[in-house]
Amino acid sequence: MLKRFVKRLLSCLLLAALFVLVVIGGTLGVQGWRLYRATAAQKPIAGLYDEISSRPGFASCDQLPQTYIDAVISVEDSRFEKHHGIDPAAIVRALWADLRTRSLAEGGSTLTQQLAKNELFTQEKQMARKAAEMFAARDIEDYYSKQQIFEMYAGSCYFGNQWSGVAQAAQGYFGKPTRELTRAECVVLAGLPNAPSVYAANGELARRRALVVVERMERAKKLTHTQALELRDEVSALPLW
Repeated sequence: MLKRFVKRLLSCLLLAALFVLVVIGGTLGVQGWRLYRATAAQKPIAGLYDEISSRPGFASCDQLPQTYIDAVISVEDSRFEKHHGIDPAAIVRALWADLRTRSLAEGGSTLTQQLAKNELFTQEKQMARKAAEMFAARDIEDYYSKQQIFEMYAGSCYFGNQWSGVAQAAQGYFGKPTRELTRAECVVLAGLPNAPSVYAANGELARRRALVVVERMERAKKLTHTQALELRDEVSALPLW
């Protein structure tokens, strides 16, 4: 009798927890949708590319070294070419990491979601805003090509030292246009938006982040093991601020 009672109690508790999660998820979804619609009314998705591409920090993909493109995708959103703005697998991994660390350190955001956050919403970590990002990301993916989305991301993210967009960052940190960046310089720039103020103030921390980028590139099959070792050496030898 006691075992049966315990099983029923656990079943009821699980059902109650599931019901609460559904209610919370639905509430956040409605709040996120309303936030996104209000924001999109002021800044329509349809005008996003024209606005970003007119900025000084913008560079089209044909002006970017392939190493930079591969590095950004590897470290920020390895499934960028496969998802449609939202990556459920990345979200599950991030939620699990957040539960283990009891923080919101992992966001599971795709490049498209990061673009939406940078251009449409505040940087404050709120669940309703995360839901709004998802709605925005789906619309961005429906409206623009992957190439355009990558160009907007690279042209709008912050690199520290008041430089926004990869073209400004390339000139600011290395004194050259994006197409002339070396492989090591590409990897360094790919790592900066993760914590721009921190890395801009400490070249050695920026180098460590760049080495993480190289590791992610190897994991994403963008580099062979030999190529990764060579690039690690180039990053280690690169003079930084």
